[in-house]
Amino acid sequence: MSALLEQLTRRQLLWRGNNQQTAYQAVATGYAELDQQLAGGFPATGLIDIQTAFGIGELRLLLPYLQQQQQHSARLLVLISPLAQPSADMLAAAGINLAQLVIISPKNNKEALWAAEQCLQSGCASAVLLWQTPIKLAQARRLQLAAEHGQASLVIFRRPHLGLSLPVNLSIKLTAHPQGLQLTVLKRKGGWPTSPFLLRMHSRWPQLCLNSQAWQTERKVG
Repeated sequence: MSALLEQLTRRQLLWRGNNQQTAYQAVATGYAELDQQLAGGFPATGLIDIQTAFGIGELRLLLPYLQQQQQHSARLLVLISPLAQPSADMLAAAGINLAQLVIISPKNNKEALWAAEQCLQSGCASAVLLWQTPIKLAQARRLQLAAEHGQASLVIFRRPHLGLSLPVNLSIKLTAHPQGLQLTVLKRKGGWPTSPFLLRMHSRWPQLCLNSQAWQTERKVG
């Protein structure tokens, strides 16, 4: 039994409770309440699984983190198979260096996974974002190793998924909310899942959110 536990731990399918402080090197998210829930922020390296409906603010949520990843290492930010052309103005306003931004549009899932692995493993990218690509356990583990080798992070955006948990550093489920996003931490390396909580984004993106007073008025009218 002990040999099996050691094997699962090496494959990052199991973590030890006494490793909570060392298992997670964090980068601030730009939201104090989210940093508190995540013991400091998003993982600096490894896989981040974002389960979400698309177009509800999932990319905006990550912009402060991505800006720090790009700025601190002066490496590339790579977007693979985005569902729509990202707004250059929005990215620049968030501090993203467009000269260090690469957008890749592969022909199929196989090419998307290959591109992600090459970008991660090469060490040229600080972060890679991959949209709605079906991924198996073995493929996720391969990408996790590539991210660790290249000291980078890979964010996978996919629709809410029921099934086998992937070997990721962090898995979060997002739900749209008039004041921002409702988040549920499904899995965190070195930590525990959380109950759903509201992340208010009005202070950072006021044009896209209702403030508390307007939301309460709308609820009463509704």
